[in-house]
Amino acid sequence: MTWSTRELAILAGTTVNTVRHYHRVGLLDQPERMSNGYKQYGVAHLVRLLQIRRLRDLGVPLEQIEKVGGAQESSADALAAIDADLARSIERLQRARAEIRAILQGSSATDVPSGFEDVAPLLSQPERALMLIYSRLYDDAAMADVKRMLETERDDASEAFNDLAEDAGEAERQELAERYAVTMARTLSDFPWLRDPRAHLSRSPEVTKNTFLESIVALYNPAQLDVIGRASVIAQQIIEQSEAGAEATPPTRESSG
Repeated sequence: MTWSTRELAILAGTTVNTVRHYHRVGLLDQPERMSNGYKQYGVAHLVRLLQIRRLRDLGVPLEQIEKVGGAQESSADALAAIDADLARSIERLQRARAEIRAILQGSSATDVPSGFEDVAPLLSQPERALMLIYSRLYDDAAMADVKRMLETERDDASEAFNDLAEDAGEAERQELAERYAVTMARTLSDFPWLRDPRAHLSRSPEVTKNTFLESIVALYNPAQLDVIGRASVIAQQIIEQSEAGAEATPPTRESSG
């Protein structure tokens, strides 16, 4: 008994286009044609198509099907690799479901990276956006430090910076920059990698720098950008003075003796 392409597809529970695709990628042999030019598929084609469908239902990628159907040893290795991929996918989906449940219950947020849900209420909208952007620029260790910064560095200067109006005057900007610089200097001292983050980058230094600068400019108003610039200069001076003072401190009797 033979079948047409449409009949074979219906019998195997798939579509004509899928059968044709399997022909194109070399998974299913082309059948002989009748005198009128129509294809005629036999039992071997049906069995092979059902095998392919079975492997696809198990999550085997098309490019892996030939390996799985090969020698016993290589087939086992291929299936083991696929099983590991499926395990990772299941773990990712389980995490996603847990986060979705938390969001539905009102205990999570969608506009911060995974793991930042508990600090989300502390953050301004620009800070939330920056956290999402940072998660694409820095590695997991850096993001863990960033979270610790957010948990410990929420002082009056940070809140005043978030509330700073675009038309804030010169005196207000300078006063805030001096206060904000103290927080900035403490953060830079507590997390030295911030001054040279190359070891923690997920992207190239150039891409990271450009993305960071573009994001800051887009998310903060001119007065806030002015405060950031001033505070950065002052913070650097605070750090240099602190380091110079530490070097100039004479050794104690215990340390010299």
